Amino acid sequence: MSEAHPQEISSQAPSSRTPPGPASAGSVFDIVASLVRAIAGVALVALVALVAAEIVSRFFFSYSLRIVEELAGYLVVGLTLFGASLAVRKNSLFQVGFLFDALPRALRHGLNLFYLTLSFAVCSVLIWYTAQLVMSSYQRGNVAPTFLMTPLWIPQLVMPVGLLFVAVFIVERGLVALRNGGRD
Repeated sequence: MSEAHPQEISSQAPSSRTPPGPASAGSVFDIVASLVRAIAGVALVALVALVAAEIVSRFFFSYSLRIVEELAGYLVVGLTLFGASLAVRKNSLFQVGFLFDALPRALRHGLNLFYLTLSFAVCSVLIWYTAQLVMSSYQRGNVAPTFLMTPLWIPQLVMPVGLLFVAVFIVERGLVALRNGGRD
């Protein structure tokens, strides 16, 4: 039986390097991120199941379920906003890395905090106006002009909730940046 050289052993061992996860500002943010991932996962599975059911129904029975297009649209909006919130958490949204990294460190830190503050302000305004839209639709009893006649406030509620998750993770990025002296 031959002995392996130390160099060979290290190359055969599984890599202990895992990509670093997002910097966390605490367990509350980790729990919220887990919740967002779970909601997005369920929405994605539902979207795939709906589309597959429509394909099978049309192909084998020449019949449309008539609800898939509407529900798929709602699910895509939710997936987009929940995915954007997770991208904010991982600091992989709205950044041109090669330009940002070329700046002096002090300027990068200041710009990062300015960017986070501005992002939170814009997100807050969007949350306010989409919440007003939801309330208006609810008070007026608006329904979608579709087969399901969905009360519009239900799918519209996805917008302020999704934006709220984006805002939560912007706050987390800000807390991490402040803890690290402006670095994100």
